[in-house]
Amino acid sequence: MAAARQPSPTDARERLLEAAVAAFAVRGFHGTTTRDIAAGAGMSPAALYVHHRSKEELLHLISREGHLRTLALVEAAVAGRDDPVAQLTVLVEEFVRHHALTHTTARVINYEMAALSAEHLAEIMDLRRRIDAVVRDVIERGVAAGVLATPHPAMTATALLSLGIDVARWYRDDAGWTPEQVAAHYRDLALRMAGA
Repeated sequence: MAAARQPSPTDARERLLEAAVAAFAVRGFHGTTTRDIAAGAGMSPAALYVHHRSKEELLHLISREGHLRTLALVEAAVAGRDDPVAQLTVLVEEFVRHHALTHTTARVINYEMAALSAEHLAEIMDLRRRIDAVVRDVIERGVAAGVLATPHPAMTATALLSLGIDVARWYRDDAGWTPEQVAAHYRDLALRMAGA
């Protein structure tokens, strides 16, 4: 008889992260206990501390990974394209689709940030500024080239990001629209907002 396979430390860490997302989404950060997270991962409460220092560390890891993924997504949308309209088109489609597909995680990331420590919040805010800078640069270059027309590129960038992020608040898998449909609609809204 073969011995039962023990989960690797990586598997355990991932299970705890997934359980934390699920618990934070239902109960919020402050309403979630470490017992809730451990139970969701099928582990003892003590197991959480073997892999993570605290509940806040879990939130930080979830938030950092989500923001790094989003930064890579917006940078990739711009890379390899010279036309600001094409860049904005792909950027908004990918950003919105991502927030629809990962709506539970994105909701936790964007609406539980106040629970991060000052140091962790500063790191996340820096990543958010970098994401914002990519979007703002696309719009500013589009205005300068005469292919976009908005009197306030920075405000337009903020509005577009806000719309995309908010998809995570309301989107559900049974919403009646696919992530692709939402992304296409938001793309059209974004292009009109930016004066394409």
